[in-house]
Amino acid sequence: MNTFAFSPGNGPSRPDVAGFYDPDTFSVQYVVIDPATRRCAIIDPVLDFDEKAGATATHQADALLAYVERESLEIAWILDTHPHADHLSAARYLQEKTGAPTAIGRPITQVQALWKTIYHWPELQDDGSQWDHLFDDGETFKLGELEVRVMHSPGHTLASITYVVGDAAFVHDTLFQPDFGTARADFPGGSASQLWHSIQAILALPDDTRLFTGHDYRPGDREPQWQSSVREQRESNKHQIGELDEADYVEMRNRRDRELPMPKLILHALQVNILGGRLPEPEANGTRYLKIPLDAL
Repeated sequence: MNTFAFSPGNGPSRPDVAGFYDPDTFSVQYVVIDPATRRCAIIDPVLDFDEKAGATATHQADALLAYVERESLEIAWILDTHPHADHLSAARYLQEKTGAPTAIGRPITQVQALWKTIYHWPELQDDGSQWDHLFDDGETFKLGELEVRVMHSPGHTLASITYVVGDAAFVHDTLFQPDFGTARADFPGGSASQLWHSIQAILALPDDTRLFTGHDYRPGDREPQWQSSVREQRESNKHQIGELDEADYVEMRNRRDRELPMPKLILHALQVNILGGRLPEPEANGTRYLKIPLDAL
C-alpha cells in the first residue's frame, strides 16, 4: 500500500507537499514546505492509539520527524484543521519534541464549550489556550516566504478551517476524493447547510488549486489518494457539489448521515483533541484515564 506521496510546487509561491497516510485511521498528515527557505508546517499529525488495549504510541509522528530531519527542514508551525473525531492528535507530542508553536481556528472555543457539557467537565478551560495561536477567518501568516491564508470552513465541525498556501489548499474533512464525496455533518455542532457554503467557498478558488484532503476511505479498495483539484471536484465529485443547490445538497447530506455509524474513536479522541493533543493527566496511581460518557450521542 502506498502511504507516502510527494507533490512538488513547480513554481514560485507554490509549496512542496509531502502526504503521509495512516491506514489504521484512514487519515492523511501533511508536511507543507517552502522550497526557498526549507521552513515547513505539519498539518493534522496522528497519535497512534489502540482502543482495544488503551495503548498510545508515536510511530506516525516519529515518521514525520524523521522526514523533516532527512530533508533538512525547519518546523515553523504545527497546525490543526479541526478537532478530529477519528484519531488522536499528536500536536502536543510534536511541540514537546520541537518547540514549534501550535495553532487552530478560533471557533475551537465553541467546540470546547459544547464538549465540556457532553463530558461533564467543569474544570475544562474553554478559551483555546491549549494552542499558541487561534486563527481568525481571513487571517494570513508567513511560512518562510510563502503566505498562508486561513478560511473558516464550518459544517463538518464548528471549528473546521482550510489553509490556503499558494496553489495548495488543505481542506481537512470538508471534501474527500471525488469518488467518495464530502464530509458528514451530523457530529455535535455540525451543519449540512454550513458545509455546503464552505464547499462553495473552496470551489471558488482557482481551478488548478491543489486540494489536499484529511482522509481517504479507499472505495473499491483502491490505493490511497489524497490530492485533487478544484476543477476535478467541481466536475466529478460523487455528491454533485458543482451542480446541487443548497437545499438539495442539505437533503442529500442529511439523508446520508442518518445511515452512518459514529466513528469508533469519537469519544476517545475529542477529549484529547480539544486540548490540542494533550492526554489526560495521570491520577494518583500514575495511570491516565479516558472518560467515556454513555448514551451521549
